[in-house]
Amino acid sequence: MLKKVVICGVGLIGGSFALALRETGAVGEVVGIGRSRANLDLARQRGIIDRIGACDAATLADADLVLLATPVGQMPELMRAMAPHLGVHTVLTDAGSTKSDVAAAVRACLPAQAARFVPAHPIAGTENSGAGAAQADLYRGAKVILTPLPENAPDAVARVRAAWAACGAVIHDMSPARHDQIFAAVSHLPHVLSFALVHELAQREDCDEFLRFAASGFRDFTRIAASDPEMWRDICLANRDALLAELECYQSQLGDLHQALVAGDAARLEAIFADARSLRRAWTEGKLS
Repeated sequence: MLKKVVICGVGLIGGSFALALRETGAVGEVVGIGRSRANLDLARQRGIIDRIGACDAATLADADLVLLATPVGQMPELMRAMAPHLGVHTVLTDAGSTKSDVAAAVRACLPAQAARFVPAHPIAGTENSGAGAAQADLYRGAKVILTPLPENAPDAVARVRAAWAACGAVIHDMSPARHDQIFAAVSHLPHVLSFALVHELAQREDCDEFLRFAASGFRDFTRIAASDPEMWRDICLANRDALLAELECYQSQLGDLHQALVAGDAARLEAIFADARSLRRAWTEGKLS
């Protein structure tokens, strides 16, 4: 049992982590830190946290586990603020969608605690944010990626692994670089494309008429464009190189489609669509390892 957990950023991700630990009896006290007093008050009203804390010794020194669940762009400043107040036995982790930048920030801002900071990324969420969106079952059956650092202490990795397991997550390990390469393709790029499509329509004077006739396909593709702009700004910049490489690949694919349309090449269009459908169906039917 974790006697005390501190959540920095009590929103969908951090709040759901706290609720899941509470539901399984894996935590005694949960303390919340954040920028918005209104959000922290809501978290306390919902029973997500027991009390509101701060980046001080009273909050951090005796914590068993500290979770950074803020946008990744805020993490270096937060790490620097926490550094003087952390206890020698406190383990830290994060829930950021990029990992190489988090690893670099740990080494730059928390060098004395690098052995006890285990980066992680829960692959779960919705387009909603804030304490009001938190749900106890968000991580049940969901994947969580751990990207342990070479300097991590084994007991620190074990504590983070056990915490996510208590939330019902299925845990996988990989390097920060490999994580960022994969998620640039399957998460960050789709969000950029969704934002771009909606933004392009928003610039049109007759946008309302287009949206009036948009149906389920448009709704499904653009759902993630309702995500937090600040968070996705930080993710895109943090994983810029990998995301640029994926954008180039996608632009090449669009070029192929453009060329097929210009040429009226029905066979090429059908071949591309058939390949895509085959992979999509295999993935949704669980036929891919």
